[in-house]
Amino acid sequence: MSTTSTVLAYIPSPPQGVWQLGPFPLRAYAIFIIIGIVVAVWWGEKRWAARGGAHGTISDIAIWAVPFGLVGGRLYHVATDNEKYFGPGKNPVNALRIWDGGLGIWGAVLLGGVGAWIACRRKGIPLPALADAIGAPIVVAQAIGRIGNYFNQELYGRATTLPWGLEIFPRVDGLGRPDELNGTVPDGAAAVAVVQPTFLYELLWDLVVAAVVVWADRRFRLGHGRAFALYVAGYCVGRLGVELLRSDPATMVLGIRINVFTAVIVFLAAVAYIVLAPKGREDPASLGPAAAEGGPVGAPEPAAGHGAVGGAVVAGGAVAPEVVDDGPAGRETAADDEPAAVPLGPPDRTP
Repeated sequence: MSTTSTVLAYIPSPPQGVWQLGPFPLRAYAIFIIIGIVVAVWWGEKRWAARGGAHGTISDIAIWAVPFGLVGGRLYHVATDNEKYFGPGKNPVNALRIWDGGLGIWGAVLLGGVGAWIACRRKGIPLPALADAIGAPIVVAQAIGRIGNYFNQELYGRATTLPWGLEIFPRVDGLGRPDELNGTVPDGAAAVAVVQPTFLYELLWDLVVAAVVVWADRRFRLGHGRAFALYVAGYCVGRLGVELLRSDPATMVLGIRINVFTAVIVFLAAVAYIVLAPKGREDPASLGPAAAEGGPVGAPEPAAGHGAVGGAVVAGGAVAPEVVDDGPAGRETAADDEPAAVPLGPPDRTP
């Protein structure tokens, strides 16, 4: 390695990606995946409540979406990088070692969406509305997960002499054998390469996409899945650039990395959805039974008048008096004290 390359490389790789707590391994990759999920659920709850949904909904949906997403992400990774797990000298059981890294975001979003759809059906919630609330949180979770790639010394690009190049060090296990993911850097070891930190490029791009989605959602009041589609389209643009810089082994189609094709196809589908989907936002009353009942939406309970038993939500977001049978047989009267019309929900405050 040239002296210039050594001086210009300012980003060293972590000395290890796992720590032993007695018999239990503490893996950086798994830690950052978990942190990303927690952040996405927490922020998703706030965005969902701000749109008029009930608190706790995102946590309930996550019980279905997260396991489906993890399985989908692993399946996509194994399918597109099958040479790592199958063939001469390979151990297929390693395909189950999700803690060693390897989650394809395309499969995670697709199968995670299936899990979310099942949960939404059970709760009577429109999936597009929920997707709009969690699009920005998901891409932030992806950014956090990329830190795990840094600890695993994976998802990097071609050799470079740029000042922010990433140094890749050899790692060995306790017996001095090569161990790319779980080992430690031998004392005095020199970097074997200085490469493009494409994991860092994607991390930063993900944060930009999250900011754009939040801004556009507030500015244009996106709904019916359009905010989620904007996240997907924006992510695909950045992922396409990252894929063109990567040099690690990958499944090729016509001499091109398969993820390049995936990014282009998914981008076009997302843009088409943005153009064709209904404009505006869903009525907060459609976001589930709790929203319609006035839970976290913010509409005050109408005061029942003499002989009235309550109010009913009607079109336009107003509260109308409920007609009751309060007079002689066969004669209907309205509640004496009609409550004034009130908006169904608070002004938009989507975070």
